[in-house]
Amino acid sequence: MDRNTFTGLFLIMVILGAAVFFMKPSEADMKKEREKITADSLKKAGVKPAPAAVTTPTAPTKPDSTTLAGPFGANINGTAATSVLENENLKLTFTTLGGKILSVEVKNQKTYSGKPVILFNGSDSKFGLNLNIDGKIVNTNNLYFAPTQTASGIIMRANYNADKYIEFVYDLKPNSNNVGFNINLNGLNAVVQGNNISLNWETTLLEQEKSAKKEQEHSAPFFKYLEKNPDHLGIGKDEKKELTEGKIEWFSFKQQFFSAVLIPQVPFEKGNLEVKVSTEPGQIKWYGANMQLPFAQLATQNYAFKFYFGTNKFDALKAQGQEIEKQVDMGYWPLKYINRWIVLPVFKLLESFNWGYGVIILALTILLKIAMSPLTYKSYISMAKMRILKPEMDEIKAKVGEDNATLLQQEYLKLYKKVGVNPLGGCLPMLLQLPFVMAFFFFFPNLFELRGESFLWMKDLSTYDDFIKFGFTIPFIGDHLSLMCILMTISTLIYTYFNNQISGATGQMKYIGYIMPIIFLGVLNSYPSGLNYYYFLANMLTFLQQFLIRKMVNDDKIHAILQENKTKPEGEKKKSKFQARLDDYMRTQAQAKTQEKKGK
Repeated sequence: MDRNTFTGLFLIMVILGAAVFFMKPSEADMKKEREKITADSLKKAGVKPAPAAVTTPTAPTKPDSTTLAGPFGANINGTAATSVLENENLKLTFTTLGGKILSVEVKNQKTYSGKPVILFNGSDSKFGLNLNIDGKIVNTNNLYFAPTQTASGIIMRANYNADKYIEFVYDLKPNSNNVGFNINLNGLNAVVQGNNISLNWETTLLEQEKSAKKEQEHSAPFFKYLEKNPDHLGIGKDEKKELTEGKIEWFSFKQQFFSAVLIPQVPFEKGNLEVKVSTEPGQIKWYGANMQLPFAQLATQNYAFKFYFGTNKFDALKAQGQEIEKQVDMGYWPLKYINRWIVLPVFKLLESFNWGYGVIILALTILLKIAMSPLTYKSYISMAKMRILKPEMDEIKAKVGEDNATLLQQEYLKLYKKVGVNPLGGCLPMLLQLPFVMAFFFFFPNLFELRGESFLWMKDLSTYDDFIKFGFTIPFIGDHLSLMCILMTISTLIYTYFNNQISGATGQMKYIGYIMPIIFLGVLNSYPSGLNYYYFLANMLTFLQQFLIRKMVNDDKIHAILQENKTKPEGEKKKSKFQARLDDYMRTQAQAKTQEKKGK
């Protein structure tokens, strides 16, 4: 097995290993599968599962007279009532229990199933302050607040006694996704102990997209330290993180295409974030946050915040400031710079023409191919030269034999030097294009603009088109086949075939290139149809480029130039950097042989 074959097979093993690692089932999937297997086993054995426990609602325990006379005694017992604030963008439902936002609906947006987008809803959401009063922790989430409606908001108040109270003040302006939020503590310096109080927020984010698995992969709590880049917790696993490396500018409960962000006017001192992957139907993840606020023991203490509830559209997040837009995953270095400063601005420019998004992706691909055409041309010419040289290389192989690999390689290098060919000339232009190809792998799955946009048979360019549904799961493929992914795979196989014709690849190396498209069929089958559509268009435009180049380039002329280079004196040949390195290599080899002979 020669070095090239070994290298190719090694890369294939790496790719397959990575595919197995990244596609292994999550703990949630394994738990569901174990539960299903157990249920099936009981059914086959004729054992009926135990009926679910029925919980009889009980009346809330009435607090005793001592409790009612203690801190916030008048607010411990009550009946929860709701009220609504809404504008053109948001519908907020408040509850007097905890004086908090009970649910958030993002207007003008629908889930994949056509329902309103509700970021969170229900009693499993908690929000409030933890106060140390007389050595006991009082959580305002359990207190009943008295509501007061204002012109553009609502005030929730809980009284400690006649002149001591907590106020939560909410404000919603027209045409805004921001909710002003102020905490007013009046007279509590006499009863609250310590120099810090804790703000607690816990909620379960609800499923919005077609694929819960993909939504979980793109959902995580984010945070930002002062003068640092935003960071996040684990994507596909449960994790808890103590935030003690600096003051915290903001944190967010991010889903794939929507976010709930809390931005304090004065950064949090420290805190912690926690995430748990949910296994319940209709739920994505549970998020929890505890943030420390300084308490200066003032008679009147105020804290100002701003909520952002809305889409993860890059421009909308950027308008919030403080680099919140960086929670949109644009890829790793240098891919994020390509997406941020090249692809996104061009996409926005094309979007301004009010074309359909299928046409925008087509135009974006054409512009990219035009920009990359010099590299494509150079790559084609280099591969054509190698193909034309192949008969001479075969003659050298027959003369030297395959057993002496070192001598064979030296003879090949002499031939390259004579004709002025860089054997890597076809690879380098392709490598320079590779970052752009990979950048789109992050760009399209995180691009909000594609959400809900249809093109041809693809109902939503932000998710896969399950043209063929199996009704069961096939390993490596899933429970469906995406037609656009199939077309992309076929076009890649055809591209590989023609590329082999151009480069003159033979032997095992000729077939290694066919394995990658098959692997990507399994990997990209559940990725957005917009991404597969782009790769399909890129392949088709590459065919067109090569066809036009073939019309312009004559193999006989290339062959004549190579033969002419053989006759030129060494001094007349313009050396490339590769040629200079090649000369140095051959000189080193010659010196080594001379030393070896002297040693004998």
